[in-house]
Amino acid sequence: MAIDDDKLPICIPFILEKLKEHQDTHDGPFSAPPFFIGLNGVQGIGKTTLITMLERTLKGPPYLLPVCVLSIDDLYLTHADQVKLAQSNPLNRLVQHRGVPGTHDMKLATTLFAALKNEQPTRIPRYNKSQHNGQGDRMDYSKWTLVNQDGQPKIKVIILEGWCVGFKSLTDDEVKMKWEESNGAHSPADLNDSRLTLSKFRLEDLLFMNRKLRGYDVITKAFDAMIHLDAIDIFDVYEWRLQQEAELRQETGHGMTNEQVINFVDGYYPAYELFCKKLREGILRNKGCQLR
Repeated sequence: MAIDDDKLPICIPFILEKLKEHQDTHDGPFSAPPFFIGLNGVQGIGKTTLITMLERTLKGPPYLLPVCVLSIDDLYLTHADQVKLAQSNPLNRLVQHRGVPGTHDMKLATTLFAALKNEQPTRIPRYNKSQHNGQGDRMDYSKWTLVNQDGQPKIKVIILEGWCVGFKSLTDDEVKMKWEESNGAHSPADLNDSRLTLSKFRLEDLLFMNRKLRGYDVITKAFDAMIHLDAIDIFDVYEWRLQQEAELRQETGHGMTNEQVINFVDGYYPAYELFCKKLREGILRNKGCQLR
C-alpha cells in the first residue's frame, strides 16, 4: 500500500539543507560526524507515517544516506523498573505508567547516543507496547537492531522521534506559576482554556517530572536540527490516541481499553501544557535549524 504524507516535501529539503551545512563545516560528508535530528509531535499527529517516508526517501536514490531511526518509546524503562518507579512514588499519578520524563532509561540513552556519535558498533533497543496488557516492556536484547557493524555502512543520519523529544525543563518557579494559573490564582489571556489539566495534579509531582526532564539534555544537546509537528489544538491528542490503540488491538489482540487510553493521555497532557511553548520558541542555539 502506498503511503503519502503532505509534510514530506517540506521536511526533506530542510533536512538536506541542514545536513549539507553540517558536512561543509566538517570538511565534507566523509569526515563529518553523524547528523542528529529530533522530531517532535503529539501522539497520533502522524510521526510514524512521516518517519517511515523520511527513512525510505533518504535511504533510497538519489540520496542513499545511511540513516538510523530511533523512537523515544524504545528508551522506556523495562516493565520491572517502571513498576518499581510507580511503587516508590505511589501518590504521583504521572509515573504510574510509562510516558512522561522520568519513565525513560537515560543511562541507556546516554550510552546509545555516545556510541552513535562515535560511529561505534551498537544495538538499537526496541520496545513492545502490547506486552503486559498494554503496559509494555523492552524487547529482549537479542531482538535489538544491530548498527555500525563490520560490513555495514557507518550511520551518518540519526533521527529520534517522540512526543516529548525536544522538551526543555523550566525553572521550579515557572512550573509553580503555571500550576497556580491553572488553579485560578491568576487569569492570563493565554490560559483561559477549561481543559487545562495541571490543577488535577500535585505541584510536587509536576516538579518531579520537570526535574527529571533536565536529564534529557544529553539527548537534546546532541541535535543538529529539529522538526516540530505542532497541532492546531493539542487536545486532539485524545481522539488520535484512541484511534491508534483501536488499531493496535485489531492488529495484535492486545491493548488498552478506551477508558484506559483516556486515563493514559491524562498523564501526558500536563507535559504538553508545561513544555510545548518553549519548544515552539525554539530550543536550538541556531534557530534556523528548527522547522515547525
